[in-house]
Amino acid sequence: MSSKVSNFSDLIQRVTASCLLHPLAGISRADDLSDAGDDDDDYHNATAEEQEEDDEDLKINSDWGSGEHPPPRMAEVEMLMSQVFDAVSVMKRAYVSLQEAHCPWDPDKMRIADVAVVAELRRVGLLRERFRRSVSGGGGGRGGRWGVGAATLREVVAPYEAAVEELKKEVKVKQAEIENLREKLKTATSFDRVSSKSKGKSKRRVSCTTQVAAAPAVELFESTMGLVKEASKAFTSLLLSLMRSAHWDIASAVRSIEAASSTNASMNSPTTTTTFTDSIAGASHTKYALESYVNRKIFQGFDHETFYMDGSLSSILNPDQHRRDCFTQYRDMKAMDPVELLSILPTCSFGNFCFKKYLSIVHPKMEESLFGDLEQRRQVLDGHHPRSQFYGEFLGLAKAVWLLHLLAFSLDPPPSHFEASRGAEFQSQYMESVVRVSSSNGGPKVGMAMAVGFPVSPGFKVGNGSIIKARVYLVPKN
Repeated sequence: MSSKVSNFSDLIQRVTASCLLHPLAGISRADDLSDAGDDDDDYHNATAEEQEEDDEDLKINSDWGSGEHPPPRMAEVEMLMSQVFDAVSVMKRAYVSLQEAHCPWDPDKMRIADVAVVAELRRVGLLRERFRRSVSGGGGGRGGRWGVGAATLREVVAPYEAAVEELKKEVKVKQAEIENLREKLKTATSFDRVSSKSKGKSKRRVSCTTQVAAAPAVELFESTMGLVKEASKAFTSLLLSLMRSAHWDIASAVRSIEAASSTNASMNSPTTTTTFTDSIAGASHTKYALESYVNRKIFQGFDHETFYMDGSLSSILNPDQHRRDCFTQYRDMKAMDPVELLSILPTCSFGNFCFKKYLSIVHPKMEESLFGDLEQRRQVLDGHHPRSQFYGEFLGLAKAVWLLHLLAFSLDPPPSHFEASRGAEFQSQYMESVVRVSSSNGGPKVGMAMAVGFPVSPGFKVGNGSIIKARVYLVPKN
């Protein structure tokens, strides 16, 4: 590129000299006479039509030399050549500016000068096309001698045309990014449409349009439940590792969780008498008790359209519209990063859901023991969302449950939510065990009657009759 630029002035001078040494066709007979002297046979073999055209050109030149006004065609050619020289002069000045921008290095000045050079080259190219059309329109076969100059100019312009094409591609990429941002901005007020109508407030919701299913389906609900399970396992594993790093007594923590679960079970079924203090068969199974605790907290209120965060009754007053709104919100939020969403709209409906569930799951004493302070809790109470790994894993679980909830209220009829009771008899049609039932590793023996030690995650009965099984931890039945 630098070698071509350094020879730029030389190329312009050669093109200009060529124009001066070889006048335009029809202006002078000098070239024709020279050609005739070199090849007398070709000259005498010219057709009668060419001879008449030569005589006409000679007559025009003789009349012009006698002081009369030049013919219209010659005036046009003169104007064209004047424009060519003007363009070359401007191009040389732009080229000098381009060289000056190299030392000292000035990227902005270089970019401006480069644009100016390319613009003048394009202008010269347009003048070239005008000249070629002029010659082909009335110059007979005498345009051939300009082919060499045109080819030289084409070689000079080619790299700049390639640079222009690259810039056009970059512009297209930037335009695509701009359109994407405009789409996000355009949908920024549609995230909380339903709740804003019910509360009479103006809220915003950030979403990201993505290609998902055109309508809610049972298969979509089942796949989303699978995402909830994976997110629940990931968050529970991180929480358990933090407990071990803080030197917690995991067995005591599990007994506390089981005691709370036992209290809930006795409230629902007062006749339950099963003892649970030794239900965990091994240390590796403590994660299931912790996951049971997390799921019980985060799924609480799932059967209500807003998790009982307000008294909205849109699903009853206008069920069809509410189903459409829920699925629209699902599609908007599907590909949205929850951290990005809450950084823009921390108090939207999903933000309020995260606020309530985090405070419910993470007790102040638990947080202080795990992290040494209550900084994350203070941020949440102030309406903000921490940028920590722990809170990020929690947001992943919260988003999965929120999407599942939106899908549930998009289906007609909505899936019915159920949870296995502690001490209930195991039913394979509605339940699946999180551990294999075997006689090894302290587990129950094959053939022994099994009961639910504690529920791990809820199940759903979908409108088409299919069942998403509840996950349970089994223990020997007393």
